[in-house]
Amino acid sequence: MKGLKFAMYTILTLNKISDKGLACFDASKYTCTSEADQPDAIIVRSASMHDMELPAPLLAVARAGAGYNNIPVPTCTEKGICVFNTPGANANAVKELVICALFLASRKIVPATEWCRTLKGSGDQVSKTVEKGKSNYAGPEIFGKTLGVYGLGAIGILVANAAAALGMKVIGYDPYLSDKAASALDKSIVLTANEEDLFTQTDYLTLHAPLTDSTRGIVNAQNLAKAKDGIRVLNFARGELVNSADIIEAVKSGKCGAYATDFPTDEQLGVDGIIAIPHLGASTPESEENCAVMAANQISDYLENGNVVNSVNLPALQKDKDGKIRLAVISNGDVAECVKACLSDNNIVINSYDSKLRGEIGYAVFDTDSEPNEDVIEALKEVANVIAVRII
Repeated sequence: MKGLKFAMYTILTLNKISDKGLACFDASKYTCTSEADQPDAIIVRSASMHDMELPAPLLAVARAGAGYNNIPVPTCTEKGICVFNTPGANANAVKELVICALFLASRKIVPATEWCRTLKGSGDQVSKTVEKGKSNYAGPEIFGKTLGVYGLGAIGILVANAAAALGMKVIGYDPYLSDKAASALDKSIVLTANEEDLFTQTDYLTLHAPLTDSTRGIVNAQNLAKAKDGIRVLNFARGELVNSADIIEAVKSGKCGAYATDFPTDEQLGVDGIIAIPHLGASTPESEENCAVMAANQISDYLENGNVVNSVNLPALQKDKDGKIRLAVISNGDVAECVKACLSDNNIVINSYDSKLRGEIGYAVFDTDSEPNEDVIEALKEVANVIAVRII
């Protein structure tokens, strides 16, 4: 349980975080450090937190990036710790690498440049050897070809639009596509409600879906058998979206013309036709700055105002303060009415409140001009299904 907090916060950074992002924290209220035993919040990039003991004062964790597999989200939820990510902050960086991979997968650029390196020392014979050998590395243009985009989130939309601008025909699939997201797509992009279309109708397939039970191994032998011979697959979302053994077999047989991945495995390395990239999707200074700024702003808004934006475990809730004091309550289920009753029983007048649900997890804020004492806080903690209580 979390109770009263003072207006000084310690932010623990588990990785090198952009100075531009850390500068978003008001120095009069925050201390940012790479060493802290009792932080109020954590900003993390790639460091794994699964074996980390989460200290009692911890209120929030922000992943400076979209994926959050390195954070023990269920444990955080049980402890009343809000977990954020930064969707879209690195979208342009990933989009650019995906477009690069389209060309790499088509034109055999990687093996061609590797072959060129072997000609070092050939002197005047280099140009002649190049002319004789270049036909081994010919590959198709992407113009006029069909690209299937599996997942139309922030990155998928940018990739789809960029490919359309390059003259590709684009088919998109996303069963959870919002009207707002759909409106951001180029008008030439065709949406399908059948994921099978992405295998049967495309020359290229790019993956931009989260890893779930339904998407794990979506690229597998069964689906590849439906695809055009020579389909090229790009994976810059999650390695587990592709069945590794099946894609290796498809590449070796020629069923898959090339596989470009930002998440190579040991067995994939050195296989002709597999372009292994060392997780460079978001590795740009601009992306790191964007993610850090977004993470810092989300943490500070949560710590100072109780607002939740881009959380992966709490419902989104933004509300202007309507009093001197704000009570923030995390719960299993909706306990707003029970909390209101508890506050009323303790003579706390509520000016206004708001509550939201995300699955089974509830979050509510109550604004008042009456500062609850420790007895009131303890009474709130005893309300059934309350996980955490905080005064702001």
